[in-house]
Amino acid sequence: MKVAPRFGSGHRVLVTGGAGFVPSHLVDSLIARGCTVVVLDNFVTGSKDNVAHLLEKPTFTLVEADVSDGLPSHHPALAERFDAILHMASPASPTDFEKLPVEILRVGSVATLHLLDRALADGARFLLASTSEAYGDPKEHPQRETYWGNVNPIGIRSVYDEAKRFSEAATMAYHRSHGLDAAIVRIFNTYGPRMRPDDGRAIPTFISQALRGAPITVHGTGNQTRSICYVADLVRGILLLLDSTETGPINCGTEHELSMRQLAELIVSLSDSRSEVTYVTRAADDPEMRRPDLTLARELLGYEPMVAPEDGLRRTIEYFRERLG
Repeated sequence: MKVAPRFGSGHRVLVTGGAGFVPSHLVDSLIARGCTVVVLDNFVTGSKDNVAHLLEKPTFTLVEADVSDGLPSHHPALAERFDAILHMASPASPTDFEKLPVEILRVGSVATLHLLDRALADGARFLLASTSEAYGDPKEHPQRETYWGNVNPIGIRSVYDEAKRFSEAATMAYHRSHGLDAAIVRIFNTYGPRMRPDDGRAIPTFISQALRGAPITVHGTGNQTRSICYVADLVRGILLLLDSTETGPINCGTEHELSMRQLAELIVSLSDSRSEVTYVTRAADDPEMRRPDLTLARELLGYEPMVAPEDGLRRTIEYFRERLG
């Protein structure tokens, strides 16, 4: 299966949350294709540093605003029609779930509806960045898109899990009822340059600790697993879905599954650190295992992850090393 590029020179694309970790890499790729890209971000978790290198480009516009309040009507870059709208905005780390619960719920509900209405009015393709969190603490392994999940609807993670599940439901409602050209990607654990060192996720936490020579704090026994995907692989998968006519949901990630203990030990080794692995209390509703079934991504999009964990982690460690001194 080969998907031909559908969006490039002459196409206008709106990316919400575009100054965040994953979306900023996606914006780079869209700009490289020749797209005119408008990024909308309120910088609650995103950073202007992630898109600073694009500010002088005529095909890039940065708008500071909260998409949950709707698209600012006064900004000229938002007045013109978009060919594609990518809804990537949302705080997404475990520490955000406690600090920004209402903001997460609003961007997954109210903001999604605003953007679906705009996509419908523009005749744009709408792509929703959903998440493997839609599967909760799964009782199916690996997780297929047909699995409905095992989610605690009132737990600490529920603000993110249920916001994304609502976003998926809203997207499918607009697709079925209004014929909206829509797509849903379920993103599995992704890492790489531009992650926040203090965002609470395992890889930036372990790397920051290893580079400081501090103890590596693994939650619980460390036997819980995650499949880890380097950001370049994820971006390629998202673009394949954007270019296609598929609706999904479609999983995107890798099958490189590691226990948290294995991940910590690998990061210590790759960073030449003397840190020791220690164990702390495990967070509530922390999933026991996560790994995508990539059958649909392979068959429908021709997607294949290419970056091995050791290679991606080395690149990420070097990024943090440069910034942490």
